[in-house]
Amino acid sequence: MKLSEESLTPLYQQVMDDIKSDIESRHYPASGRIPSETELSQMYSVSRITIRRAVEELVQEGYLTKMQGRGTYVNPPKLERKICQESEMQSFTVTCQEAGRTAGAKLLRREVVDARPVEREFLGLPEGAKLIYIQRLRTADNIPIMLENNFFPYNGFQFLLDTNLENNSIFEISERGSGRKPEDDRLCTLEIVLANLETAAPLGVDIGAPLFFEHIEFLDGEKRPFFIGKQYIVGSLYVFNI
Repeated sequence: MKLSEESLTPLYQQVMDDIKSDIESRHYPASGRIPSETELSQMYSVSRITIRRAVEELVQEGYLTKMQGRGTYVNPPKLERKICQESEMQSFTVTCQEAGRTAGAKLLRREVVDARPVEREFLGLPEGAKLIYIQRLRTADNIPIMLENNFFPYNGFQFLLDTNLENNSIFEISERGSGRKPEDDRLCTLEIVLANLETAAPLGVDIGAPLFFEHIEFLDGEKRPFFIGKQYIVGSLYVFNI
């Protein structure tokens, strides 16, 4: 399995994302053992140090458990409680406006990446499809609040590669460019994770600080798959009113 050396995403993060995708797709079933560090190192053609970092991060996030002398195992799925929402989709920009605060957005990454199996399944894409990955730091009155990670299908959203993405709403940008807007979701999960080096630095929090992790599969007004959002939000600065 080949990772992208040219990607702005660190190799350990690419390994993390791929293992997490395999867990979510049940390729690695709950309570099952994942390959050893040596085996994963050979699979991904990276050093064992890179593999160890990826595995340790997944242990901290609650996806894996290391058992001394036995290997690393997939944890049972986290307990989910479904909370129904009837309100319309609200962008971060609108949330700030309603609170009387000024929303900001700083572009950190914009690149074309390979779509993983769970992403292809939701977006209805064939094997080998590409996504446009956009990472931005969202602020309110210049205070970092959210590390925004959005994944759009490459086809139909190429305009995002040339659009100014600073200090504006991704909802409005995607609507202007595609004629569609996010109005619903197929999946929306919220969990607590601990900040690591990649999330702590831009958000201005300590490593290990609690963050909300919000995963949303957005649909448009006709219930068609639109894009995927994976957002890290400073827990001490944000409240979800459900």
